[in-house]
Amino acid sequence: MPAIVDNASQNSAPFVDQRPNGPGVSKTGPHRLHRPGAAAHSGGTAEKRRRALPRDRRVRGRRSFAGWPLRCQVFSPPASSSAGGRHPMMLYLHGGGFTVGQSEDTAYITSRIASENAMVIVSANYRLAPEWPFPACLDDCLAVLQWMQRNAATLGGDSTRIAVGGDSAGGNLAAALAIKARDEGVPPPQAAVLLAPITDFFFEQYESFERLAPLGIVYDTAFIGFVRGAYLVHGKNWAHPHASPVRADLRNYPPTFIATGTADPLVDDNRAFAQKLRAAGVAKVEHFVREAMPHGFYFFPGMFEQGDEAFAAIARFLKQAGAA
Repeated sequence: MPAIVDNASQNSAPFVDQRPNGPGVSKTGPHRLHRPGAAAHSGGTAEKRRRALPRDRRVRGRRSFAGWPLRCQVFSPPASSSAGGRHPMMLYLHGGGFTVGQSEDTAYITSRIASENAMVIVSANYRLAPEWPFPACLDDCLAVLQWMQRNAATLGGDSTRIAVGGDSAGGNLAAALAIKARDEGVPPPQAAVLLAPITDFFFEQYESFERLAPLGIVYDTAFIGFVRGAYLVHGKNWAHPHASPVRADLRNYPPTFIATGTADPLVDDNRAFAQKLRAAGVAKVEHFVREAMPHGFYFFPGMFEQGDEAFAAIARFLKQAGAA
């Protein structure tokens, strides 16, 4: 059973996202050859960055990562909102194309959701591709969800009200986690908040991708092609329901909020996912769309009023869905 250790000094084992020698690292004989995406994880900038991370919470589990601790940042609501019992919770999964990123990158999003909704947010640092391809990071996310369900009270949270959220690649993981949990007999999250998620790895089938991605803002065709190869490796994985949730059986999926800008190549992907959720009978599905907004427009404090509108819409959705 996963457990949490508040003091990192109590355990010297590296965090799971620092774990070396994953199955995605190329090797030949006694020598090791790193693919370009893996090189930075093996002594370059990414490794130096990770060594400097604050050690906030460790989730230890034996199910998917053989006892390696998984670092999570916990964002609690203001003390003034702490009266009245346990808080609703959210497991948040950062973006970064499955290959980079950390919970610190999305601290503005997670701290704002925690504050505005009186929620406890657990932001997880999962294993990254290409060293750890599909489904390693999703296994890590499921382990954290299970820990939250069993140990919510230790963080002042309510185990019966756990939502999942994420942006971009993290939105993909959040969307897929509801399906993976169901498929493995784990209680799924009560709601999903998906910020411009990837829900289908057949990108080229969507008009908005073909039109916008070649000269994309924030990301482009070349980057997302690398992401697909690094994370899924084999073409046979593209349609897997835990990789492309739009292709899954979506019956009994939790209430879902999706936010996308029309300048984001993923807008048609997100429209298709919302439509499939409604067709599957999901009672509460909201696709929040803002004109001319790029991928990640909710990341920038004070830059876009549409970002503030998105957070207000998230708050309304969580309340209506009974998740806040």
